[in-house]
Amino acid sequence: MAVRSRTGFYRQEVNRTVWEVPERYRDLKQVGTGAYGTVCSAWDRRTGTQVAIKKLHRPFQSKLFAKRAYRELRLLKHMKHENVIGLLDVFTAEISLDRLRDFYLVMPFMGTDLGKLMKLERLSEDRVQFLVYQMLKGLKVNAFTDTLTDLKPGNLAINPDCELKILDFGLARQADTEMTGYVVTRWYRAPEVILNWMHYTQTVDIWSAGCIMAEMLLGKPLFKGSDHLDQLREIMKITGTPTADFVVKLQSQDAKSYIRNLPKVPKKDLHSVFSKASPNAVCVLEKMLLLDPERRVSASEALDLPFFSDFRDTEEETEALPYDQTMDNTDLPLDQWKRHTFTEILTFRLPRDSKETSL
Repeated sequence: MAVRSRTGFYRQEVNRTVWEVPERYRDLKQVGTGAYGTVCSAWDRRTGTQVAIKKLHRPFQSKLFAKRAYRELRLLKHMKHENVIGLLDVFTAEISLDRLRDFYLVMPFMGTDLGKLMKLERLSEDRVQFLVYQMLKGLKVNAFTDTLTDLKPGNLAINPDCELKILDFGLARQADTEMTGYVVTRWYRAPEVILNWMHYTQTVDIWSAGCIMAEMLLGKPLFKGSDHLDQLREIMKITGTPTADFVVKLQSQDAKSYIRNLPKVPKKDLHSVFSKASPNAVCVLEKMLLLDPERRVSASEALDLPFFSDFRDTEEETEALPYDQTMDNTDLPLDQWKRHTFTEILTFRLPRDSKETSL
């Protein structure tokens, strides 16, 4: 006897997996898959817009998976900024906690990501300016969540109007992106992350933003190392070897010894590396691509630079409410993570233009 869907829901097979979704979401088409979930585009009949629906792979198969699923849901619920991906809806076909096996996250459908866009065309400096401006606005919000984004071109979703949203916001500590096949993350990671030099802060994202901006201007990655140590060598060809005052800040004795034994390399003039870019564009890179994270600009400071003056609207640069990380550092049994997740699903409030929940 076939199992019937919950009233108001229907079933469809996607990539050999059964999806059970509300009737309002139609025309499911897979657009991405990864270790932690599959993403489909769908047509939202209620709003008349295309959306992205993500089904997590077995979110409650272990305590680790359950905690990650809970955290992703909470972060998406928390983020309300035009340059950060947020939650339009969350639903499950199950009506009781004991039957909860799957849940689905509904987000805006953007169409492409920066990695794919750069493979298709060379970006003008005007477009680079607008995209980096939006990226920094999103990172400015991140400064108030105390999370890391693990920025890379595939984590930057872009729609046909060149509007940008950061994906997988704050999930860097647990996973790479599921929304894209762009898997090379090493090229965009800050040197202090690559070798675990020291406790790192929000400026690791600024380094990544600088690498991405450099790639947009050059048409190719700036630091394309084949492994961690080769990545560091590629970085120092541009930045030069660290100065003594930086080396003393390193917490790892191994890192200190390694750096001190490196052949001395002078810093390159970025104006010669980016000879076709404007001086204002190069100025941004000079303040982002610094080995010493304490000397890098913050997102707020970067937005003050002349390169962004054409787009600057301080009223747009909203600051997020602080994100409560208490639960992120808690160790709970699987059934409690499941219970907390079910509560978060039930308490989700739809955007104002929606009058009813999908649950």
